[in-house]
Amino acid sequence: MAAPTEYYRGDGEGFTACLRTVKSWWWVVVLLFSVPSLPTVTALVEGLYCGTEVCYDVLGVTREAAKAEIARAYRQLARRYHPDVFRPTEPGSEGETHESAQRKFLLIATAYETLKDEDTRRDYDYMLDHPEEYYQHYYAYYRRQLTPKVDVRVVILVTICAISIFQFYSWHSSYNEAINYLVTVPKYRIQATEIAKQQGLLNRTKEKGKNRRSKEEIREQEEEVIRDIIKNKIDIKGGYQKPNLSDILLCQIVLFPYYLTHYLVWYVSWFYRFTICREEYSDKEKLYIIRRYMRMSPSQFDSLDENTTQTFLHKRLWIKENYEVYRKEQEEEMKVKMATDPRMKRYRRWMRNEGPGRLTFIDD
Repeated sequence: MAAPTEYYRGDGEGFTACLRTVKSWWWVVVLLFSVPSLPTVTALVEGLYCGTEVCYDVLGVTREAAKAEIARAYRQLARRYHPDVFRPTEPGSEGETHESAQRKFLLIATAYETLKDEDTRRDYDYMLDHPEEYYQHYYAYYRRQLTPKVDVRVVILVTICAISIFQFYSWHSSYNEAINYLVTVPKYRIQATEIAKQQGLLNRTKEKGKNRRSKEEIREQEEEVIRDIIKNKIDIKGGYQKPNLSDILLCQIVLFPYYLTHYLVWYVSWFYRFTICREEYSDKEKLYIIRRYMRMSPSQFDSLDENTTQTFLHKRLWIKENYEVYRKEQEEEMKVKMATDPRMKRYRRWMRNEGPGRLTFIDD
């Protein structure tokens, strides 16, 4: 009984293996027959260039056509399908309407815009030859569509020029405001008047006849003389100094290589003189170190009077320890001044009693 049982079991296993083999070959046959029915990859995508139409076929030219031939074909088709000149009764326009002619003209114009530019035409030919690279085609198309037509370098140059003009105009206005104020200060006005008298610019001569000027004209001329003397004699520093073309942004960018070279030479010289050779600082170098400690710009430091700078040198503030002591003394003096100043007292009282977030009412 055991032998037939073994034989039957082995026969069942062989049959099962046979079914599996047939099933595997069945799937292979189905796959081979279904491959031809899959959709083929095409480069003509709606929304890119001429959509599902080939731009060369739209213009009726070959892929080897020159730019002149493409332009000639475009002009011929434009004379036929342009909305302003389209006539349905003309030969070759049978069955066309104004709407269809307008759509066709837009397609013709798109094809011409695509093929007349060498870079765009190169991208389009690449899309026709490599239809499987969808994402690359989308990127190339929209990159050219969204890229500004104006060169970015021109935009940057125009922006820099506009900023430079605004800088110079604002500095010139500030300088004129400073001169107008100094003309009204008695101290500078008296000095300018004395200089003008010494130079013989305010000597009034008796004028007769038609050349005689009125008092207003004489006064205006004197004011102009005093103003010119103040301009030439007074050195204004800081934010109201006389504008210089070399300080505007455009000149700074042009002269940047020169400034960089000058700074490198200065830095190497400083390192060699005071680090390697151990030279003593002069007053110029001492004031430079003090200015760096105080974190002041050159114009701010130059606006300080001479007595203040001499005080800095007398206290030897170019030494780091001395400067730290001086800074702490200045902070203490400022605290004492804020505590004793009546205006600061009123401000603190107002902040304590009312503050900026309260509403108060004044009785009439």
